[in-house]
Amino acid sequence: MKQYSIALAIVLASFLSSAQEDEKDFGQITGNFQTIIQSYSVDTIIGIYPEDVPDEKILSNSYLNLNYTKGKFAAGIRYEAYLNTMLGFDPRYDGHGIANRFASYVSDDFEVTVGNFYEQFGNGLILRTYEEKTLGIDNAFDGVNVKFKPLPGIKLTGLIGTQRYYWDRAGLVKGLDAEINLNDAFAKMDTSLTRIILGGSFVTKFQKDMDPFYNYPENVGALAGRFSISRNAWIVSAEYANKINDPSFDNGNIYKNGNAQFLNFSWSKKGIGFLVSALRIDNMSFRSDRSASLNDLTINYLPAIAKTHGYAATAMYPFATQPNGQMGFNAEFFYTFQKETALGGKYGTSFNLNYSQVNALKTEKIIVDPNAEVLNLNGYTTDIWAIGEELYYRDINFELQKKISKTFKFSLTFLYQDYNKYVIQGKDSMIHTNTGVLDMTFKLSSKHALRWENQILTIDKDVNGNKKDYGDWYMSTLEYTFSPNWFLALTDQYNTGSTLHHSAHYYYVAGGYTKGSNRIQLGYGRQREGIKCVGGVCTFVPAANGFNLTLTSTF
Repeated sequence: MKQYSIALAIVLASFLSSAQEDEKDFGQITGNFQTIIQSYSVDTIIGIYPEDVPDEKILSNSYLNLNYTKGKFAAGIRYEAYLNTMLGFDPRYDGHGIANRFASYVSDDFEVTVGNFYEQFGNGLILRTYEEKTLGIDNAFDGVNVKFKPLPGIKLTGLIGTQRYYWDRAGLVKGLDAEINLNDAFAKMDTSLTRIILGGSFVTKFQKDMDPFYNYPENVGALAGRFSISRNAWIVSAEYANKINDPSFDNGNIYKNGNAQFLNFSWSKKGIGFLVSALRIDNMSFRSDRSASLNDLTINYLPAIAKTHGYAATAMYPFATQPNGQMGFNAEFFYTFQKETALGGKYGTSFNLNYSQVNALKTEKIIVDPNAEVLNLNGYTTDIWAIGEELYYRDINFELQKKISKTFKFSLTFLYQDYNKYVIQGKDSMIHTNTGVLDMTFKLSSKHALRWENQILTIDKDVNGNKKDYGDWYMSTLEYTFSPNWFLALTDQYNTGSTLHHSAHYYYVAGGYTKGSNRIQLGYGRQREGIKCVGGVCTFVPAANGFNLTLTSTF
């Protein structure tokens, strides 16, 4: 793969060079670059011992995307260097080279891409490949992707490829997707206020059965259907997915079919709106390799049903979507009190209220009779309409945003959580937290601004009267901005400690300079260990102490 990638890169570089030399053969070059460099030091107070510090002392992750477009043609490469891979990322990334390369042709009704590409069918319940560098995820396909619009309102997509597996490839995935916009397809519906979109997908993976004990299915298929109906301020959308028996490491090698249902219902107009979502998942782990785990070789994407929080304290206990089974709901309401009203004041006031809850499925375990002529290896049965008693996650939060004057504004956030740490992280028990955040911004002049952020998280006690996990947290951040180029930030996160962890200050200071699309940031301090999640997909982040330097550029 590397030899082929390097050869393609040389051809592309030659093509770019000739295009630049000949003014008549013009094109456009775009790209971006990022490098993150982190040093590591011993810090026994936060649990970093000599054996936890890498021998190199300094590690780095770097990426360069280079794209060329000319008319209907586009090509690109991505160079990556992990020298060596930063802690918290899989060490199988160690090394450097051209990780992705592609070429594509796009016309009005037809598009073809060869090489590496990303794709999503519907909400991703049976297929979504994507890149999320903060989690170390890149499950890009390597193959062929074709899109075709045979008639107005109709889109067809077909693909075949293997998946990226660090510096290698694995699995074989094939997929078809069809979508029809009824308003564009039928002239009589063109002016209708009701907009309807229908879609359907089929995805299959192939993996040889080399196991001497299990009789694994070599071809595993999944089907999905979806719709979206909107009219004025109303939007209703839903998707149903079904996957045939797919015994794997994730589900304990059971042969039960999997399914998922995702429903969204929303209404909004200026200053007011609400959203209600429901997501049921039953045995829907879908990977191109049945033995893979963590975030490796995922074919599909199971959306997050709980709200994604942005502050350090509110995001300390994020929910990770449970592919083996969950039933979740989310409801959100927002309202803006208008200007010059009692609650709106001179500048208006925004209010957001959110509630989410995720429970286990109601299941009944199947007892296998070893004397039966045919063994029932489905593992368990479920009632699609029933909700399990075990609580995985509950989140009640509200946010108030208020501008007091031209020079001062603030936001106030409160969050209550029930967090089943045993289910989500595989350790400890249920945790209950209360979190408050006060975020204030002072505009000192046209170019100078000061932001002061204060956060408090309190946690419940165990049966012995001791605080659970790390204990309570108190956090404060001061950020000074000198527009348009400079900023300086100072943060301290303090936990009161518990029987398992010592109390500690997690201090961090950072400064940066931005000019145009270029940014440099230098920081020093402690990083707490924990779980980082993006859209319900999570990874573990270890504790760290040291300097870090980040460079980013877009061109």
